[in-house]
Amino acid sequence: MSKPLIIFDCDGVLVDSEPLAAIAYERVYNKHGLALTRDVVGQCIGMKQADIIVRIEELTGHAFPAHAEGDIWLETRALLEEELEPTRGILPFLRNLETARCVASSSSMERIALSLDVAGIAEFFADNVFSTSMVKNGKPAPDIFLFAAEKLGGEPSASVVIEDSPFGVQGAVAAGMTAIGFTGGSHTFDGHAEKLQAAGAHATCASWSEVETELTRRGFIRETVADL
Repeated sequence: MSKPLIIFDCDGVLVDSEPLAAIAYERVYNKHGLALTRDVVGQCIGMKQADIIVRIEELTGHAFPAHAEGDIWLETRALLEEELEPTRGILPFLRNLETARCVASSSSMERIALSLDVAGIAEFFADNVFSTSMVKNGKPAPDIFLFAAEKLGGEPSASVVIEDSPFGVQGAVAAGMTAIGFTGGSHTFDGHAEKLQAAGAHATCASWSEVETELTRRGFIRETVADL
């Protein structure tokens, strides 16, 4: 294997943000007179905001006013600043991880930076942070993963992506990378692992200790990380 690269999604993988994002969308849509439930938002996990808005319209028939799209970020940012936490076990995992790593997320660079900072994990990635705003197509297209690997000199066949959404898993598989489905966030639901497997995940893990075991077995990390 060439030098391995671990690519982390951000929301729902590094940080436990998906429930907060769902609350933000629900509040903002309702504020503008458009009925929306968190269950609908849950069907859009892994997509960038522009694609989420389109998907919600497809699911509900509600067209969100373009002039108010900034309200979604304002509400989301307030919730992240007040309540965001890292996913359980990620801090010791990252402290002991020696393999090259980066973040590849559908969120904006501003949101990714805020999330990593609030969660106390920004130092583990430095400038190795990439957003789908940098590429033509968002997930489930492979663009962001191929872009990240190219920037870091990684080969797709030697890269592993850790994702919590079917869209992200599909993108990783399309990029020719190993896809690990993560179900350790608080937004995990019955059948989550099965959905990730159906999207093409090579394995699913419910905790960072399970991720450690899977990455070691597949040769992406050589030694065990600290007990999580």
